[in-house]
Amino acid sequence: MATRRLYVVRHGAADAFGALTDVGQRQTELLAERLARLPIGAVWHSPLPRAVRSAQLIGERLRGVPVQEAPELIDHIPHVPEKPPAAWAGVFDGYDPAEAARGERLADALTDRFARDAEVETHEVLVTHAYQVAWLLRHALEAPRERWLGLSCGNAAVTAIEYYTGAAPSLLLYNDMSHLPAELRWTGFGPSVRP
Repeated sequence: MATRRLYVVRHGAADAFGALTDVGQRQTELLAERLARLPIGAVWHSPLPRAVRSAQLIGERLRGVPVQEAPELIDHIPHVPEKPPAAWAGVFDGYDPAEAARGERLADALTDRFARDAEVETHEVLVTHAYQVAWLLRHALEAPRERWLGLSCGNAAVTAIEYYTGAAPSLLLYNDMSHLPAELRWTGFGPSVRP
C-alpha cells in the first residue's frame, strides 16, 4: 500500500513586509536540519516571500531535492462561516460572497492536490501559512469546515499527515516544535504563557 507523507510547515517568523527576520531564518535552518533526516522527495511552497525564502533555506539543506512553487499553498482565508465566533468577526470584515467563494475554491484546490494518497511512497514538505496548516489538519480529521478556526500553528512548526490508499488519513504530528529551542518557539502570536 502506497503512503503519501506530508510534512506541512509554517514559514519562519517574518516582518510586516513578509521577509524572514533573523529569528525566522534561524527557525527555518533548524527545521531544515530536522527535515534532512527524512527521505524527502519534494519541497513545495507558497508564492509569498516568507514561504519562498523558507523553502529555499530548506532546499539548501536537502541537496538535490526539487523546490517548487504551488499556488494552492498561498495564505488566504479558506472558509468564512455563516456566523463567525465573536472573537473572529473582525478577521472576516469586508469578505463579500465572491471573495469568500474564491477562498473556498483555493482551499478545495489545496486538498485536491495534496490531501490524497499516492501511487508510490512519497515524502513531501509543504511550506505554507498558519491557515493552510489548519485547513489541511481539519480536512485530515474530517472536521466541519469552520473547525479550522482556532487551530494555531507556530513558525517553523511541523504537522505530519499520512495518506493511504483506501483508508482515512493519519495525523502523526501537529504543531511540533521540538527542533527549536524555547526562545524560538511560539513566535507570531503575541505575549502569552508558553507551554
